[in-house]
Amino acid sequence: MLTYPKIDPVALSIGPLSVHWYGLMYLIAFVLFIGLGRLHLKRRPELGWTPPQLDDLLFYGVIGVVVGGRLGEVLFYQPGYYLSHPLEILAIWKGGMSFHGGFLGVLVAMWVYGRKHDKGFWQITDFIAPLVPTGLAAGRIGNFINGELWGRAADPALPWAMVFPHVDALPRHPSQLYQAAGEGLLLFALLWWYARAPRPLRATSALFLIGYGALRFGAEFFRTPDPGIFGTLSAGLSTAQWLCVPMILIGAAMFAHAQRRTQR
Repeated sequence: MLTYPKIDPVALSIGPLSVHWYGLMYLIAFVLFIGLGRLHLKRRPELGWTPPQLDDLLFYGVIGVVVGGRLGEVLFYQPGYYLSHPLEILAIWKGGMSFHGGFLGVLVAMWVYGRKHDKGFWQITDFIAPLVPTGLAAGRIGNFINGELWGRAADPALPWAMVFPHVDALPRHPSQLYQAAGEGLLLFALLWWYARAPRPLRATSALFLIGYGALRFGAEFFRTPDPGIFGTLSAGLSTAQWLCVPMILIGAAMFAHAQRRTQR
């Protein structure tokens, strides 16, 4: 059994300026997006993307992630708290970013980008889908460093069960690391492999929806449920699991439709 290594959330302080690990994880996520994006450009030149377009895409994506992620946390998970503490909405360095909100924010940002640059919406989402999971992994590592989003109680015999002293003395699943491995690295490997060759329009985006939805749905069984708009648990499922259900269903329908169109 392990003990959570108390980590200072501030990575670096220079006078009154503090750089938080959580913020650095987002910076790493954006750097990975650009680096992997350039590799993707080289292996799939027929997609017609250029490095400047990739840079613009990141700019729009950053706005979508930050605004959507924070609003998702406010609206989906803690509306009562943030209504009572509205200034806390701006304190993103403390953590508290909803994936589902960030996902919706990015979709809106990609739609705006497509309108401005004459790119099809599905053309954009198919391109960025393999570039996203490593950023999700970085975000989950940021959650672990912050000591937040800890897991449910675990069997003390589990070798990697971890006690989070700032929570209680129970051994728990380090669910942040489960999610970094699943929704981050495993999903990246799947999508990076799948997107290596031409695929039907929407298929790569659909696989992202299915893969993320299923992996997050499973990970929630090991993570302490967050209070949310559906309550801590509703019909035995967490708010995040309920939000993953439409992702999986929509993704499956999109994937089947994309395959049928190709066959026709």
